[in-house]
Amino acid sequence: MTTPPTIATLRELRDAGYRPRSVRSELRANLIGRLRVGEPLLPGILGYDESVLPQLENALLAGQDVILLGERGQAKSRIARSLTALLDEWIPAVAGAELRDDPLEPISPYAQALVAERGDDTPITWIHRDDRFAEKLSTPDISVADLIGEVDPVKVAEGRYLSDELTIHYGMLPRANRGIFALNELPDLAERIQVSLLNVMEERDVQVRGYTVRLNLDLFVIASANPEDYTSRGRIITPLKDRFGAQIRTHYPDDAETEMAIMEQERLGFTDDEADAPLPVEVPGFMREILAELSQLARRSSEVSQRSGVSVRVSIANLETLIAAATKRAVRLGEPSAAPRVSDLGAVVASTAGKIELETLGDETREDRVIDKLVARAVINVFNRRLAISELTPLLERFEEGAEAEVGDTVPSAAHELLVAELPELGRAIGRLEVGESPAGVASGVEFVLEGLHLNRRLNKERRGGGVRYAH
Repeated sequence: MTTPPTIATLRELRDAGYRPRSVRSELRANLIGRLRVGEPLLPGILGYDESVLPQLENALLAGQDVILLGERGQAKSRIARSLTALLDEWIPAVAGAELRDDPLEPISPYAQALVAERGDDTPITWIHRDDRFAEKLSTPDISVADLIGEVDPVKVAEGRYLSDELTIHYGMLPRANRGIFALNELPDLAERIQVSLLNVMEERDVQVRGYTVRLNLDLFVIASANPEDYTSRGRIITPLKDRFGAQIRTHYPDDAETEMAIMEQERLGFTDDEADAPLPVEVPGFMREILAELSQLARRSSEVSQRSGVSVRVSIANLETLIAAATKRAVRLGEPSAAPRVSDLGAVVASTAGKIELETLGDETREDRVIDKLVARAVINVFNRRLAISELTPLLERFEEGAEAEVGDTVPSAAHELLVAELPELGRAIGRLEVGESPAGVASGVEFVLEGLHLNRRLNKERRGGGVRYAH
């Protein structure tokens, strides 16, 4: 953030050649600047380059208010918050004005009176773009006073008449003047409250307690909503929907690569400031791919409700959980580094169950069974993409000759290295997975290969206490 300009009065502002510019003009001009030099519209928003972002660019260039329509966990709120980057970094405003009035075009009674009284000596303050974003989660208990405004009894008690506009305490919408206002989950807003937005969206009028206060509000409004066939709590009334210039449909990642990129970008990380001795954790690519595949499969599963959706937060939480499980094992076993293994995948049931809804819910264990089945399918899909059974024939022949492998969550990484030394064919198989040379990475690769062969019905699997035995 740069320091604000030193201009402090209206006279200095005029002398500097300042000209008012609307929020929509700012968004449009700064977007054109980014397009001209090839900069991305919203850095950090992944998977929307060919779908959502082009539509959003068109809406911004056209100066249209926007509704983002999509299921949960599709970055709708993040898109709204990211738009502040397209605003001018600093704008001048009349000092002390509730509505952040432009000094050359004041709209509130207070600012108009101050400019009329002080003239060129009117004090100026500067507002940063980060402070020009207001957000409200739509809930049924929101009142017109919250959004539009209400008569302030304290100001009346001070001696002003009710007919005096200075008795009004403005709501969130007027106070967002010269900025971006986001309404999350718009259908949840009571219909009578939605009606109060009609004039604000179109004519920019504010009506409080029976008399009209005409304010030429300068706003860019962006709303989010779940598809109407999912949310049963309400709907967007047709006249209000008609006042939004663009409705843009968001979606979940189309491929596992995008899902993995989002997982890595969003997962919670710990720095040296948050832990005295952080344990290095290496997540092999195939383990990330399994988690991404799990979410992709859940979005296509007939047993999972597709109306409620499977959020990207499922993938993010599962990656965090997998790292936590690997860290816990490494700490308990006294190992210097950690890497998630297939045996850690049981931990993602807890981080998945609360974020998906089943089409039909039977006994209490049904949800666990559905997730376990999806995890197994994710593992075999990733295994078959990464390795070919024909390439593992020498390894399978060793098992046919009587070789066995004991692995599992409680087995140290060093034991997996010994297993690789006994079965060089296993070492050659995990060499194709690019797990590196660390004992933790080797252990992760060993479990993945063995579990993949089991799921392809080439090896038997037997649970023994805290471990697992694979054999022919």
